[in-house]
Amino acid sequence: MDQSRCDPSSSGCRITQCAAAKFLCAYLCVTEFPSVDYTREIWIFEPASSCSANLARPQPGAILLGMFPQLLSLLAVLLLCCTIPLEARVVRVEVSSRADVLNGQQFGEAGAYERIVGRVYFSVAVANLHNRRVVDLDNAENLKDGEVAFSSDFIAVRPNDEKKSNGSMLLEIPNRGRGRIIGLVDGGDWDLSKDLGDVWLLRNGYTIVTLGWQWDATGPNALRLYAPVAKGHGKTLKGLLRGDLMPWQPMQEIPLGHLILGMIGGAEYSVAAPDDSRNALSVRDSPTAKRAFVPRSQWQFAHMVDGKLQPSDRHIYLKRGFQAGKIYEYVYVVENPVIAGLGFAAVRDFASYAKHSPDAIAAAVRVYGEGISQNGRFLRDFLYQGFNADEEGRTTLDGVLAHVAGAGRGSFNYRFAQPSRDAQPTSSVFFPTDMFPFTDLPQIDLLTGAKGGLLDAAIAQKVAPKIFYSNTSYEYWGRAAALIHITPDGKRDAPLPPDVRIYHLTGLQHFSSPFPPAKGTDDLRGQSPQSPLPVNLFWRAMIANMDAWVRNGTAPPESSYPKIANATLVPLSRFKFPAIPGANKPHEANSAYRLDFGPKWRDGFLNLQPPKVGEAFPVFVPQVDADGNELSGVRLPQITVPLATYTGWNLRDPATGAPDQRVSFLGSYLPFAKTAAERERSGDPRESIAERYLGREDYLNRYSQTVDQLIKQRWILPEDRPALLKRGEQEWDYATK
Repeated sequence: MDQSRCDPSSSGCRITQCAAAKFLCAYLCVTEFPSVDYTREIWIFEPASSCSANLARPQPGAILLGMFPQLLSLLAVLLLCCTIPLEARVVRVEVSSRADVLNGQQFGEAGAYERIVGRVYFSVAVANLHNRRVVDLDNAENLKDGEVAFSSDFIAVRPNDEKKSNGSMLLEIPNRGRGRIIGLVDGGDWDLSKDLGDVWLLRNGYTIVTLGWQWDATGPNALRLYAPVAKGHGKTLKGLLRGDLMPWQPMQEIPLGHLILGMIGGAEYSVAAPDDSRNALSVRDSPTAKRAFVPRSQWQFAHMVDGKLQPSDRHIYLKRGFQAGKIYEYVYVVENPVIAGLGFAAVRDFASYAKHSPDAIAAAVRVYGEGISQNGRFLRDFLYQGFNADEEGRTTLDGVLAHVAGAGRGSFNYRFAQPSRDAQPTSSVFFPTDMFPFTDLPQIDLLTGAKGGLLDAAIAQKVAPKIFYSNTSYEYWGRAAALIHITPDGKRDAPLPPDVRIYHLTGLQHFSSPFPPAKGTDDLRGQSPQSPLPVNLFWRAMIANMDAWVRNGTAPPESSYPKIANATLVPLSRFKFPAIPGANKPHEANSAYRLDFGPKWRDGFLNLQPPKVGEAFPVFVPQVDADGNELSGVRLPQITVPLATYTGWNLRDPATGAPDQRVSFLGSYLPFAKTAAERERSGDPRESIAERYLGREDYLNRYSQTVDQLIKQRWILPEDRPALLKRGEQEWDYATK
């Protein structure tokens, strides 16, 4: 029992619904913590109307005088007449640092802000209906008295004076343990250490909390979930785990864990039985190519240390080395699964705590879940698995902003979950990411007979939030994004719920790259420069629009995305891209497959690795105009008044191998010729800049008109007009230099 729950200066006993329950709690407190002063008024009890026990009101200190002989009989009364909610809760919060932002600088009407770093401790009841979706919860090694304890790192940025807050919280689901929303939206340092950008979030009074949810996030600043492992009747649980990667350069050894963008996105599990015959390594040329298994004599779990090969439970060493441009897949035996699904419970219970606890470390009237990429998928799965109702059935997230999640969910709530794994063109292939159902409202997969919708649980529980799904051009090529708004057979557009918006941000890539455009490096090395179109101004408008929608019912812009009905969304076979010199067109796009991981995988147990791969769902991509720019979606001035073509794909540089495959996350920037003569020499079918515009002034006039239209439609905030106009000047100067 936690002593803080017996402190008379706090909220006191958690069991407060009837006098018998309070007597019992008082007894437990006095027994375990006799030094606490229990003579204060906090221990004056009133019988609750829901309890039939007619107990007299004792005076202060009465519980210390002769009441203990009554408690055994009162316990029976308690069990018969009182309903004690089994509710998830924040048990306590530990603060490791607390400091004013920029020494107490004032940020508009919100005043000074503080940044709080610490850990929040939770406890969940196994028997509660709302926790039954957490895989292996009843097998937790620390299960005690029907409850399981766990904790999460957090960072809170909030007004010093909570009365000056606007009442809205952005609850950031960090990407692989790293919070970035403040830096993305405001343009400064993610941790507010030096550069705060233009402090838009702070000036507008938002509270921002970043909460650890991923158990295997790595790095010194990673925010993590600390969850127990599961045991099978006290014994160690074992299973098979799978990983894969496509190296961009030759490698002698590879690390276990999810290697992404040159770092380990998730540590995952070490090998438990290095000599087990089920351990396997295979190689193939593409995701759908046949696997060739590498003889066991050619590889081992080891890595080089000071020039000597040493056994390792975290590396695979291949005698002939790993080649660039090949997909290597490994399967190995692991043990002691972490109960990863408690990440969902952490987000749920922190949101509820922020909204309902009078002493919350960061309080809010409204909470908006915000997630980008991996974390957008987390939020989609959070909703699908029914976690938007707390243990009392109350709505936790009032709004959800799921960005660049495509059609995905993820490996978040399985035995031996791998939460960092995604679904890239040549890695994390055939993981439980892009899984039916994809749409919010129920659809039927005619091939398998499966039926369902992403929001089935939330609608049934009457806790469906307002939702923005925003995707860039990349997600239609690399994350099967079309499936969130078409039927599973690909024959028509699917209906949307009234409280959902889908926004296609035309011409952007998965994450914004700096301007001026440049080619990626290392594992992001592509054949073309990256798309440099910025997303930050969209983010500010989306946050403001979501807040207005939840706060006072002001409807946001209607959905804007490609559709089958008007031929702006087409099968890959009907994609018509112009023959631009030097630009190789992709021959494929990411598919979502019907996968089978074994008979119990829908319950969270992936017993078959790799899975059986069934038929793919239809692949649809946005159609383009004569310039190669997409016809649909929310179009920045760079698309409406173009100086280049912006795509949702970029093929791998031949030096990295597999040049016919797409680079993860990237789009392309393909500039127009400057003059007609230059265009004719190269054979470029697109009009040159000189043929389109009379000059700089003409271009900027057209550009500014487009900016004003975006502001009128509320895609961009009025205060961001100068920044977008300045970007237009930079675009012209770069394209015509």
